[in-house]
Amino acid sequence: MFKTRELEAFDAYMRLGGVKMAAEDLETSQPMVSRLLSSLEEKTGFDLFLRKRNRLAPTPEAFRFHQSVVHHLAGLRSLEQEAVAISNGQVGHLVIAAQPIFCDTFLLDALQRFRESHPHATVQIVDVGMAELLRMISEQRCDLAFGITLNAEAFGGDARALAHCQAHCILPKGHPLGDVEEIPLPRLRKEWFIDLAEGSPLRQRVDHMMETINVDRTIAAELRTLHGVVRLVERGVGVAIVDPVASQLLDPGKVTSHRLLPAITWDIAQFVPRDRPLSAVGLAFAQAVSSEIDRLKRAGVVS
Repeated sequence: MFKTRELEAFDAYMRLGGVKMAAEDLETSQPMVSRLLSSLEEKTGFDLFLRKRNRLAPTPEAFRFHQSVVHHLAGLRSLEQEAVAISNGQVGHLVIAAQPIFCDTFLLDALQRFRESHPHATVQIVDVGMAELLRMISEQRCDLAFGITLNAEAFGGDARALAHCQAHCILPKGHPLGDVEEIPLPRLRKEWFIDLAEGSPLRQRVDHMMETINVDRTIAAELRTLHGVVRLVERGVGVAIVDPVASQLLDPGKVTSHRLLPAITWDIAQFVPRDRPLSAVGLAFAQAVSSEIDRLKRAGVVS
C-alpha cells in the first residue's frame, strides 16, 4: 500500500521540520518531497498536515503515525542489513557432524578461525560415530560432516577428500620400542592395546590389517574417543594405533609416536548432503577447515 520512498519522505519531514531539509536529507528535490507527502496523505485516509500560508504543520495524527513509520523503516533497514550479511556469509547457523577425534583437534582451530571473521554466525558441532554421521547426512540434519571414509554416496552425500592419513602407534615413554622409528606390526603381537570401540572406522581398519598379517591383539581397554585412548597410553596402560591428528593431543613428555609397517592409511573427507548446496556461511566454514588441513600438511601430520 505505502511506498517506502513515501514513508522515508514523511520520516525526514517529521524529523527535520521542513520540506527543504527533508529534500536535502533524501538528496532529492523539494517538489518531489511534496508529491511524496501528498501521495502518502491520500493513502492514509486522514490528514497528516494542516496547510497554513503554503506551509505544512503536522496534525496530532501525523505524530502518532510517525511512531509506526519509524518502527517500520527500522525494520526495513534491519532486513536490508540481514540480507547483506547473509549474502556476505556473515550470519547463519551451521550444524557440523564430525567424528570425535576431529572435534578435539583441527575443528577447534577451524572454529576459532571462522569465528574471528564471522562473529555473528553460530556453529553447532555434533560429536558422532561414523554410522550416525552418515544417518545425519542421509536425513539432512547437518550442513557439513567430517569423517575418515569416502563411503557416503549410498547415504545421499557428496564426499571430497581433504587429506591422506597414515596411522601412528603411540607408546608410553620408556617403552622398549620407543627408540624405533618405524614399528613392524608383528612386533606389537604381545602388547596390550588401548583401542577405540568396535564400529569405529579406524578400529575396523586396524582389525582388518592385524587379521591380514595373522596378529592377534590383546585389548586392555576400549574407549569411544581417541582423547581417552591417548590419556590411557600416557598412564602406561597399553599402546595404541591412532589417527595422526591425535598428535595434537599428545604430551611428548609421556608418549612417543611411531610410523607403522605396513602402513594403515585412509582419507579425511568432507561430506555435504546431496541436493543441499552449502550456504555462504557454510562455504566460509569449509574454507576455515581447509586452511587448518593445509596447516597440518605443512607440519607433516597429514599429506
